Amino acid sequence: MFSVHEMKSVEEDFSRNLGSKHRFIAASKCKKLRRPPVWLMRQAGRCLPEYRLLKKRYSFLDLVRIPELAAAITIQPLHRFDFDAAIIFSDILVLAEAMGYMYRFAEGSGILMDKRLENLEQIKSLDVTLVNERLAYVSESIQLVNKYLKGEKALIGFAGSPWTLANFMLEGGSSSTFTRAWWLYQNEPLIYQRLIKKLVQATVSFLKLQIYSGVDVIQIFDSLAELIPADKYMDVSGKWINFILRQIPQTTSIVYVKGTRYLLSSLSSLESNVLGIDASIQLRDVAEKLRKDVAVQGNLDPRLLLSSPMAVEIATRRLIYSMQDRPGYIFNLGHGVPANAKIDCIDALVRTVMQFNDGDPDYS
Repeated sequence: MFSVHEMKSVEEDFSRNLGSKHRFIAASKCKKLRRPPVWLMRQAGRCLPEYRLLKKRYSFLDLVRIPELAAAITIQPLHRFDFDAAIIFSDILVLAEAMGYMYRFAEGSGILMDKRLENLEQIKSLDVTLVNERLAYVSESIQLVNKYLKGEKALIGFAGSPWTLANFMLEGGSSSTFTRAWWLYQNEPLIYQRLIKKLVQATVSFLKLQIYSGVDVIQIFDSLAELIPADKYMDVSGKWINFILRQIPQTTSIVYVKGTRYLLSSLSSLESNVLGIDASIQLRDVAEKLRKDVAVQGNLDPRLLLSSPMAVEIATRRLIYSMQDRPGYIFNLGHGVPANAKIDCIDALVRTVMQFNDGDPDYS
């Protein structure tokens, strides 16, 4: 039998020698690690000069749809930063497009769709049977990325939650209010359920496509969760996410919930391995209210990436220290990387996580 000291030594050796992919999976299973794995939402694209060069030559939709370009963009941040995971370059609205609702980005207007859902007949006509065929380019992108990663980094696939997709499709794109989905839920609950069930079916197909193509992890973005009153969250969105998680093959799953501060009481009902937390609340407060077998991801304020490397380093250390005695932690932001984030701030963040030692001075 190992002594307590010997067991601690074995755990430290195990943690120290982990590769990026295995570190990520170990964290999702709430294993004790010397440092957390790190990746950032929207780490691919926007703020990277090499992405902007491509953006001058191709439209955003071309970058998403052409597998060689999407794979190249997925890999770009790994050339600069030693992330433990890559996330496939895509968009949550590719699923709406696969069901017949085309979208585009308009300067100053956000997302515009070529039409919006207006009535029951349109909901009935949503075609969920061709999702895998129409999104085959995502599968190709994943396979190309995996050839580069060679199993050394975790690869993350993703989809939007049915609630989030419903909002965009009912509004016909971006909105300052997003009222139509909530109105439908309140006033026409049977029609709302019919729409959500179609979106659930499409999401299950899309996530299975990504899993069978080679992703190691899937993340569901419930990016508009904060629009839902706390006492209605599980009925409006959470229970449908759980249904999706039960339908897909055994795969590490993350659910990112925007609006954590308001929805904290509901989060423990979600059945994912990992919960992604936004920057509206202290991460430790969330972790203490969850089961010990649920990992947490987050939640550095993205605005810090507009400040200075020193400010980022201090805040990063402080966040890791707050979680160091809670197994099951993945370092990330509370939202996506800002388009104007400073490269040296991202570098400081990643280096600080990578070099973290639990014997370092306390920055709390």
